[in-house]
Amino acid sequence: MAGKKEKELERGARTIATNRKARHDYFVEESFEAGISLTGTEIKSVRAGQVNLRDGFVIVRNGEAWLLNVHIAQYEHGNRSNHDETRQRKLLLHKREIDHLHGQATQKNWTIVPLRMYINESGRAKVEIALVRGKQQFDKRDTIRDRDSQREIQRALKQAF
Repeated sequence: MAGKKEKELERGARTIATNRKARHDYFVEESFEAGISLTGTEIKSVRAGQVNLRDGFVIVRNGEAWLLNVHIAQYEHGNRSNHDETRQRKLLLHKREIDHLHGQATQKNWTIVPLRMYINESGRAKVEIALVRGKQQFDKRDTIRDRDSQREIQRALKQAF
């Protein structure tokens, strides 16, 4: 009979939450994978899928990357030492990655946002963060128009064959 760890390894990477609004509001320039420092009840809530990345962003302070405004719901079976839902969480990145992120964000006025949170093959929580550039309203309309036209082309090709 397979143990708990073996079952997690069989599953592979599993997406917990995605930030769909980020891809709508921003042009994604460059993305990174970052580990995240979580407490015991937080990782249990993450595994239960109780995460909201919509308003989240990343700041670099004192050479460390911090994830802010990401809502991880309190663990329902937790006790009085449950975590604060929107606390600042430290991202685990290499120093050169932090320096690169900070440099690009300050020089080009880009933003760093979380795109996706997932559990990797080894059972660790990871966050995909990205350097993004804001879209104007007409850019958003162009994106929607392109997506709709691609959908129509695919639909026509499917009906033709």
